[in-house]
Amino acid sequence: MPATNELIASNRTDEEVANEIGADWLIYQSLDDLIDTVKVGNPEIKEFETSIFTGEYITPLGENYLKDLEISRQDEVKAQREKAKA
Repeated sequence: MPATNELIASNRTDEEVANEIGADWLIYQSLDDLIDTVKVGNPEIKEFETSIFTGEYITPLGENYLKDLEISRQDEVKAQREKAKA
């Protein structure tokens, strides 16, 4: 999984992302619309784990957990780990 700063929209405006992917404009789906759409496919599902979108995690996170995770996912760090294994 990429680090946040490796994602195409990281620190870019909507216009910059559209230019990067060759789109005329961007349209984003709301989280509520996404959940409603999934419920149509399976109405028995009553609750969704959406922390990746909301930042509200079910389990409390340590003080630097997300920052440390972000660092560990950077391509440079992953390459250094692979080099150390060799």
